[in-house]
Amino acid sequence: MAAENKTQPNQAISSAAILPAQEKALFFERCWKVLIVGALYVWLFQEEILRVATRWKDPDESHGILIPFFSLYFIYQERHNIKRTVGKPSYVGLLMILASLAGYVYIGLVKNMFYGRQVMMIGLLGGVCLLLGGWRILKYTWLPVAYLIFAMPLPSRLYYQITFPMRMWASSAAAGVLNLLPNVFLEAKGVIIEGTHGANQVQLNVAEACSGMHLLMAFVALGVAMAYLERRPIVHRIILLVSTIPIAIFCNILRVTLTGLIYMYVGPEYTKGTPHTLLGLAMLGVAFGLYGLMAWVMNRLFINEEEVEGSVLVVKHKEGQA
Repeated sequence: MAAENKTQPNQAISSAAILPAQEKALFFERCWKVLIVGALYVWLFQEEILRVATRWKDPDESHGILIPFFSLYFIYQERHNIKRTVGKPSYVGLLMILASLAGYVYIGLVKNMFYGRQVMMIGLLGGVCLLLGGWRILKYTWLPVAYLIFAMPLPSRLYYQITFPMRMWASSAAAGVLNLLPNVFLEAKGVIIEGTHGANQVQLNVAEACSGMHLLMAFVALGVAMAYLERRPIVHRIILLVSTIPIAIFCNILRVTLTGLIYMYVGPEYTKGTPHTLLGLAMLGVAFGLYGLMAWVMNRLFINEEEVEGSVLVVKHKEGQA
């Protein structure tokens, strides 16, 4: 019995020593797989990647260049879970890869839809994760992969169909606010605000850049990132994420209203070019301020149950000592 008791600690030590070695070997194996698959992915889709990167040079689409870095950071946040997880490869991933490749060829060559091809690229990437790591790894990588959709510029036709109603809403709301000023009589006609300011004629066109779509896409993307990174209950995250849409719409109405004020009181030349772009960037700051204010209010209205239980335990412990 004494001999058996002496050998048990040695066995425990050797078993514990094997696990880190296996974990290290698994980590390097995955690194090689990622490098090889990444190189093949870039080589296969180099034309499409360059097309998307070219669109990012547009100031209205420039947020797209940040999206891949956010995705990598999401994976970095889950690095310990991914490192410890051993998943069984799933052949459902192979079906996803084949379906994505077929869709990429059909949509790209037959339908000539670049946005559809870009969506297929993301689907293929998800299939690769599922094939190599299984459902357990996909649990930690699905969001970083799906998040890449925010990096893909919308097709022009779809963009116009979405932005035109948003431009009309912004022009109607801005005209209503500006009419509260003295000697201002404005009317929204579609996407154009017309009327008079005193003896001066006013004609302000709510351009596509003022539709708020780019602000909405950028802010929703960053809202998803903040909701994911913050340690909050899932209900709080959903509320904060949904709130990005009305906040973005409000900021866009504010942008058009301020543009109208500048047009009337400063000069029409200051509603174009660089001043117009800077005003749009300022609205992004306003949006983040409102988002932060809402998060602060939620922290004050809702109390974390774990913190309450912890404080109760501390009080009971002190009472027991007394």
